[in-house]
Amino acid sequence: MAEPIRVVVTGAAGQIAYSLLYMIARGEVFGKDQPLVLHLLDIPPMMGVLEGVVMELADCALPLLRQVIPTADPAVAFKDVAAAFLVGAMPRKEGMERKDLLSANVKIFKAQGQAIDQHARKDIKVLVVGNPANTNALVCSHYAPSIPRENFTAMTRLDQNRATAQIAAKLGVPISAVKNVVIWGNHSSTQFPDPSNGVAEVNGTSKRVWDAVNDAAFLQGNFVETVQKRGAAVIAARKMSSAMSAAKAACDHMHDWWHGTAPGQFVSMGVISDGSYGAPKDVVFSFPVETSNGKWKIVQGLQLDDFAKSKLAITGKELEEEKGEAMAVCSAD
Repeated sequence: MAEPIRVVVTGAAGQIAYSLLYMIARGEVFGKDQPLVLHLLDIPPMMGVLEGVVMELADCALPLLRQVIPTADPAVAFKDVAAAFLVGAMPRKEGMERKDLLSANVKIFKAQGQAIDQHARKDIKVLVVGNPANTNALVCSHYAPSIPRENFTAMTRLDQNRATAQIAAKLGVPISAVKNVVIWGNHSSTQFPDPSNGVAEVNGTSKRVWDAVNDAAFLQGNFVETVQKRGAAVIAARKMSSAMSAAKAACDHMHDWWHGTAPGQFVSMGVISDGSYGAPKDVVFSFPVETSNGKWKIVQGLQLDDFAKSKLAITGKELEEEKGEAMAVCSAD
């Protein structure tokens, strides 16, 4: 069997982590033959709750799980870690806008960036789940200058999974029949869920999603809005934010980054922008990417119509504004 790798989950006593830790420890992310040491980071008041999570992980009797290290110390949490799920963040309450969260979260992700810089493996793969995820990933990377910027990513896979599920339901086909529906921009209500390069298998025939759905008003209206506002809809119904679905998306994101995407398949990841498709440079922007050998690459040459370009401009502008606000908070420290 392989040598164990160390994986950290922050916000480890929280809702998302409760689903996520089991999925990781079962081998759904790094492979069924990859032993793991799990590092669980949370704030000091959560240490009692975290002990309960540690007990439950022990009681799952998971063959791949070699050790569990609960801690409130980032230096311990990030020591020699190969992959990080940064879930812990100041939570968004009903009626709260992402911008309200910004300054509280800058402080958290500054501290974690510094700990990653000093203690983690230099090839660490970092996935930021805690919102505002794109800008948190940017801040975290900013404070970890010894780690390549492309090793910091933000999660938009939940939005992609939501979008894919909506299209599959509309067409009455299984989820597995729909691919390459992607998310552009920020993981916020300005994101652009884009079905225009998507492909669906309908009655044994491969069709463009656009042609299969054959309803432009739906694809540019109700579909986009449903995906953009799905997080708020879940909060309104559950009185808590998406947890199971967020954990599943985090697993999907890291799994595909670690193992590579299938030929012809692309997935949405918030990555450092090189200005592709007219997106602003040096913000963390969700693009369609392909992955192999642990590296992501932005898919080039996709066609964007004027509707799509206008949506990209809106989400890009929001990310530039968030970046400006976050960097102002950083420099004021």
